[in-house]
Amino acid sequence: MPVALVESLDLKGRGVAHVDGKAVFIDGALPGERVEYLVRESKRSYELGTLTQRLRESAARVAPRCPHFGTCGGCAIQHLEPRAQVATKQRVLEDALWHIGKVRADAMLSPIHGPPWGYRRRARLSVRFVEKKGGALVGFRERKSTYVADITSCDVLPPPVSALLVPLRELVGGLSIYDRLPQIEVAVGEAVTVLVLRVLERPTPADEAVLQRFADAHGVQLWLQPGGPDSVRPFHPLDSPPLYYTLPEFGVRVHFSPTDFTQVNYDVNAVLVRRAMRLLAPRPGERVLDLFCGLGNFALPIARCGAEVIGVDGSAGLIERARDNARRNGLAAEFAVADLFDAAACAWLPRWDAMLVDPPREGAIEIIKALADGASGRIVYVSCDPATLARDAGVLVHRKGYRLAAAGVVNMFPHTGHVESIALFTRD
Repeated sequence: MPVALVESLDLKGRGVAHVDGKAVFIDGALPGERVEYLVRESKRSYELGTLTQRLRESAARVAPRCPHFGTCGGCAIQHLEPRAQVATKQRVLEDALWHIGKVRADAMLSPIHGPPWGYRRRARLSVRFVEKKGGALVGFRERKSTYVADITSCDVLPPPVSALLVPLRELVGGLSIYDRLPQIEVAVGEAVTVLVLRVLERPTPADEAVLQRFADAHGVQLWLQPGGPDSVRPFHPLDSPPLYYTLPEFGVRVHFSPTDFTQVNYDVNAVLVRRAMRLLAPRPGERVLDLFCGLGNFALPIARCGAEVIGVDGSAGLIERARDNARRNGLAAEFAVADLFDAAACAWLPRWDAMLVDPPREGAIEIIKALADGASGRIVYVSCDPATLARDAGVLVHRKGYRLAAAGVVNMFPHTGHVESIALFTRD
């Protein structure tokens, strides 16, 4: 059995080692551990392995809290102490910035983190009726599998939502369309919890009565999605309060639809917005661009700080709701629809004094390339992928004359390998 010294974790929570010139990715292994492992797959430049024995154990190893850990694919690193998770993600960010972008931050920001349990206010649960399991399964998929994990609770979901997993199994099993309901999306607001049922066949009148009784009994609002995202409609009760979350420090309430993109972790998002505003330092008289602005998570606080803000996003639906959020909050903000992955659209961007970008995993390379040589505004970059942040940072520093003044991780998804971060770019 081969032996390896684990050096780090990758974005999937696997231990990374090097043996005979090959990178080895070992499920279940932690940095600093010396382990024996079983080779599952061997390629020319890397191997995939499974931990079989720990010869030297990490001091940061802990017993996973969830009884489903290891089977359920919702979490990858519950066996690593939460503070060590954050430190490991900081190392991943620093390594990506250097190895991909060839840049180092002048200062590393203190990590942003929050409660490690019950944080997940957004979730997409898979549903499958399995006769051999006694009925419907509702939860996340198993690790490395398309099967739905047989879970009865989930510690990263808010406790009231976790408590719904077993009743939801019973609900699905009691419907005539039990095999035509592949997904339930959860959206928890500050005044209501919404469950969106993806239905491939219209519920019968008897099904609708069952659904109404479930919603009333558990104090949730049910929505139905018979087709694409635009087909989502509230079902019962129709007089529920709206979905929203608040940013109390800025006196902002952000309304959203249950299938809109919002950050899953409200506690961490509030701290992230506060830090973004501190780094961006928007002032009255300045024009600030918020690119990939979504519902206005950053644009509305920027407007509250007194700056002239222009939010841009590729989704017309999100821009419509961003405008509505500005009206609801009594804020002056301009919003526009544009494809920020299109070079021509990025060249259109107006003059700016400061810019915030919060792109998806693909990053913001077209925006970065479109910056005029000699551009001098402050840039705050919020990232959900350290590799694309590092790539874009390399262009900003080496081709556009910026310096990476500060960077740090944001632990938006505890117990997973996801690394989110925030960075500040300036010019002297």
